[in-house]
Amino acid sequence: MKIRCWTSALVIALFAVVMSSCNSSSAAPSEGIKLQGAGASFPAPLYNKWFKTYGATHPDVQVDYQSVGSGGGKKSVIDKTVDFGASDAAMNDEEMARVPGGVQLFPMTAGAIVIAYNLDGVNSLNLSRKAYTDIFLGKIKKWNDPAIASANPGTKLPDLPINVVVRADGSGTSFVFSKHLSAVSEEFNKTVGTNTMPNWPAGTKSKGNEGVTASLKTTPGSIGYVEYGYANSQKLHTAALENKAGKYVTASTASGQAGLASTKLPQNLIAWASDPDAADAYPIVTYTWLICYRKYPDAKKLAALQDLLKYGLTDGQKDAEALGYIPLPANVSSQALAAVQTITN
Repeated sequence: MKIRCWTSALVIALFAVVMSSCNSSSAAPSEGIKLQGAGASFPAPLYNKWFKTYGATHPDVQVDYQSVGSGGGKKSVIDKTVDFGASDAAMNDEEMARVPGGVQLFPMTAGAIVIAYNLDGVNSLNLSRKAYTDIFLGKIKKWNDPAIASANPGTKLPDLPINVVVRADGSGTSFVFSKHLSAVSEEFNKTVGTNTMPNWPAGTKSKGNEGVTASLKTTPGSIGYVEYGYANSQKLHTAALENKAGKYVTASTASGQAGLASTKLPQNLIAWASDPDAADAYPIVTYTWLICYRKYPDAKKLAALQDLLKYGLTDGQKDAEALGYIPLPANVSSQALAAVQTITN
């Protein structure tokens, strides 16, 4: 009797284990697709918004994006440690040649680089082209310097040292900013030049747009360059900059679009608006790019990446303005969408 009971109990237990295993297998999700990306901090808030929204409707796709700076993004692509990179500095021909099989760059959004400052009692500030160039050349050292005061009549500027804050890392934001300064100042072009990590004559260094923003918020008398979205979200004061037409313009969607309007994208989708000449243009605007390989051996990963790109270039554009970015002009998004099909396996 005891043996019979023991045998029955064993059969029941084994049956339960088998059923549990079957139920567990049927409930388990299918193997997901993970896309690993790294790069520019400039578009990171928008990219993270996109990837979270996309993941909510595509639970089988996980997108992990690390904000490591444009230089890190390009290096990750060259080293093939990511599925995609991101850079405000795009990639030059030499960098592209280091990637076997080649790359395709996609402009995903655009934005303005602003000069933000922390100056008690000064809620608006005009900076001439010469003034803001000389500040970053280390030639203007006090807030009440005549070069600043002359463009701000009636504003009480303090006799306070200017604390310049610059990027510590390889940065597309630095590349775009130094490219603009090189375009408007021959002296800057010859002494510092365009670089993702310029050798600044003055300034304390902070990592990422996030780090510069934090330094500006906590250091009275400071000035630095950051992406507009960071300055806007953190409620930093930003200067109106003198543009090529001699007008003082603040960053906005409209002034940014005016700055981009005269720049036509070539076939490789890389172009710069280093010093736009429209009267209503904000002077420092740029596209920012996602960098993909030309070929992906994994067909599922390719399909997921193509779908993600299409989402960012269409529905994702609706998130841009609220986060401080400039939505892509229709002709630019159309060009980029057509290029999605050029990445294959």
